[in-house]
Amino acid sequence: MQKATAEIPEQQLLDVWITLFDPGEMPKDEDDAMGLSMEIREAEARFMPVHLRNTMEKTGYWGAVRVVPRGTTGAEVLVEGTILASNGETLALEITASDATGRKWFSATYESEVPVEDYQATNRQTAEVFQSLYNAIANDLARYRMRWKPEDIRTIRRVATLRFAQDLAPDAFAGYLRVSDDGQYSIVRLPAQDDPMYRRIQAIRERDFLLIDTLNGHFDNFSREMQMPYDQWRKARSEEAAALRSVKNEATTRKLLGVAAIAGAIALEALTDGRGRQSTSTLRNVMVLGGAYAVKTGFDMDSETTIHREAIEELGESFASETKPLVVDVDGEVHELTGSAETQYTKWRALLRRIYASETGLIKGAD
Repeated sequence: MQKATAEIPEQQLLDVWITLFDPGEMPKDEDDAMGLSMEIREAEARFMPVHLRNTMEKTGYWGAVRVVPRGTTGAEVLVEGTILASNGETLALEITASDATGRKWFSATYESEVPVEDYQATNRQTAEVFQSLYNAIANDLARYRMRWKPEDIRTIRRVATLRFAQDLAPDAFAGYLRVSDDGQYSIVRLPAQDDPMYRRIQAIRERDFLLIDTLNGHFDNFSREMQMPYDQWRKARSEEAAALRSVKNEATTRKLLGVAAIAGAIALEALTDGRGRQSTSTLRNVMVLGGAYAVKTGFDMDSETTIHREAIEELGESFASETKPLVVDVDGEVHELTGSAETQYTKWRALLRRIYASETGLIKGAD
């Protein structure tokens, strides 16, 4: 993993928001989908952004790195991800990064495979088996970050604040940004630093950061609780999948050998005369019986694959996640935010709009 060789000045640091990943779709192939479920994917969609955040924090290239619900407005740098494949043996992610100005940094697919032995390594302990994939993402983000000059960084930070202001009070801050047809944001004018409405926006934005930090605390707890059973699930599924492939391959081999033996016996009988048939009858009988037995055991092993398949399904069904209600205190008023993380944060943003409207007298916004 690439790390900054020197401390970056605070004014040159960009904050990063990593959205909860899109869980993607289940594999169409029945064997590939064994033991997988949307419940597991939804849990992974929360676990993986937290691990990417932890990886990025160690590089020294960024300001605050936070995990946020999808659709959150106001990021300086936004990282979005989709899970393309995840089964314990293979992890494939599509990662897109952009900044507040609407400029896309990159969109790339990252894929890694690990053998089942990696889960069994005695020196692994809690190390993430796909850490190299997360390192690759963090390295690419750092490389793109180093492209921008100080004035680019300053513009990104200003646009992020103004986009937050427009989301909170669209009427009051409508004229500060211009949006091009391709979604690029540029600054038309800046509010005065002593503008009371702008200062209020900045104060409310700090509250927003505190709420996001609180959500990140919940994501951290979830990630810690998930780590051990998730590792065990991935290890068990990898072992079961490897055993399933081994059994299927051996079953196929036995069937083919059995069919070959029977075919050989038939060919032997066809190629020999009456005296030869008599002398080879014992051999032919042995070939037929042996071939039939090999075919039978091959089909018996097919039934054994069902056992492994069911074991994987049980592992999948036992794995699920949920979001706990979040209680926040705003100016002495207690509010409970329930539902998914996305729903909770949507309610929080609505609450911030009401707070801003009531404090600035924008009755229309409060409604």
